[in-house]
Amino acid sequence: MSSRTRARGLKSAAGIHTVHIPRQRGRRGAQPFVIVVPEQLSLTREVAGWAGRMLWRHRSALAPTGLALLALAAAGVLHVKAPWAGLVLAVLAAGPTVWVLLAQRRRPGTGSVLAWRIGLALLATLALGWFAAAAGFGPLTGPLALLWLLIWGTAQTVWLIVRRTH
Repeated sequence: MSSRTRARGLKSAAGIHTVHIPRQRGRRGAQPFVIVVPEQLSLTREVAGWAGRMLWRHRSALAPTGLALLALAAAGVLHVKAPWAGLVLAVLAAGPTVWVLLAQRRRPGTGSVLAWRIGLALLATLALGWFAAAAGFGPLTGPLALLWLLIWGTAQTVWLIVRRTH
């Protein structure tokens, strides 16, 4: 083991390594730098690492949560930068309804297929309507925050159910 990383005698506390960097050239009489590096990570760092590993391991199951947070932030930025964008986005909220009509015309579905199409189109229309209203009025204005929570919870629940059954 190098003398630079070896703990020095009994002066060091248990679990701490001291690293001595030798005196630099041209700096006569200057004291060397001493860096003390703890051997164990802090509790905060351990918890943050554990949470990060859990989020990374289950990242595909949490896709709706990521999209919901992205939509919340994007609506806030749009509200600050261009509140008129809510009017443009309101037109796009009709897109899922058009999709259901086109899907039924091309490949008619009945029973559970039709129910899933209508349910997903309703959820997407509600989400796009929320996004348009949040871009125009602000994402946390009035009942929009509660509506965001309801849409997020519904989307996350449906996502987990669909992923588990297929």
